[in-house]
Amino acid sequence: MARLQAYLSLVKFSHSVFALPFALISLVLAEGGLPPLSLLLLVVLAAVAARTAAMGFNRWADRKIDEANPRTREREIPAGKISPRATLVLVLLSSLVFMGTAWALNPLAFWLSPLVLVVLLGYSYTKRFTWACHLVLGLALGLAPLGAWIAAKGSLEDIGIPLLLAFAVLTWVAGFDIIYSCQDEGFDRGLGLHSIPARFGIRMALRLSSLLHLLTVASLGLMGVWVGLGLFWWLGVVLSALLLFYEHRLVRPDDLSQVKAAFFTMNGLVSLLLAMLTFLDFLF
Repeated sequence: MARLQAYLSLVKFSHSVFALPFALISLVLAEGGLPPLSLLLLVVLAAVAARTAAMGFNRWADRKIDEANPRTREREIPAGKISPRATLVLVLLSSLVFMGTAWALNPLAFWLSPLVLVVLLGYSYTKRFTWACHLVLGLALGLAPLGAWIAAKGSLEDIGIPLLLAFAVLTWVAGFDIIYSCQDEGFDRGLGLHSIPARFGIRMALRLSSLLHLLTVASLGLMGVWVGLGLFWWLGVVLSALLLFYEHRLVRPDDLSQVKAAFFTMNGLVSLLLAMLTFLDFLF
């Protein structure tokens, strides 16, 4: 059990709460209601496998950086709880599960799966050369609703709908990742790593995060109008806006003590509430 807990901690399994609910929202929209159980299970398996591969590779690629950073040196690889080789094995197995699940879904999903892995794994190196790394992370998670749509449709039919949802996820994730990275602003600058806080300072970074979250809410609202969603969806949009507003009230340039609450609790609630209310919108 201790070994299993170490692996779950390595890939931050609890953070599946970010992308997976949006994949399920896209799946419900594609199906026009609750999907067949077999399709639902395949999409969940694909999403979890893809995320496990991405997080495992990120921990492997950043192992030296994590060892140098006082905030992260107790992570599983620098702390010696899991070896770099074992981490790469996990990444390989997760990638194979992801591609195998895509093959079980439909041909288009399978042929696109290697491109998805390129984005998911490639993100880990972006902070070495661009402060736009937060947007690449947003893109990586934004692929979840696109993938779920293709899993259901087997084609690019009406792809504009999940593209809009993907844009909402991109701006949402990039916004809260900027907040999270404010913790390492000084360390990143000192080591020559790139991030928006390191490039523009914490105050400007928080303003840019707010702007991205305004785009998130606007995108969700536009999608509700486009698809013609009902009261529960709009309740979800309003609650999401309030949670994001509160998230930004928790964090100030001179006080980052509430970053973890802003990062995980508020954003976890956003994704879970929006997914739950989307399901209710189709049920009632």
